[in-house]
Amino acid sequence: MPANHELLARITARPDVFGGKPIIRDMRISVEMILSLMTQGVSSEAILDDYPDLEPDDIRACTAYAHAVISGDTLAAVSVGEP
Repeated sequence: MPANHELLARITARPDVFGGKPIIRDMRISVEMILSLMTQGVSSEAILDDYPDLEPDDIRACTAYAHAVISGDTLAAVSVGEP
């Protein structure tokens, strides 16, 4: 399993996509939506089935991102792309 910094590298943010909210691998799939689905009890397998472009490490990256935010870690691994 990749280290947290490798997982966090999967999370990006672009001002022109969802107002700069964190997204997965520069796709139009937000970390917020994946975390919301998970809190509703949707399994990782079901999320991956519904979003075939996602990979298991993308789901782990969302939880790593949430952990980094609440633990106060720096988010230097999250890149901000230009439009």
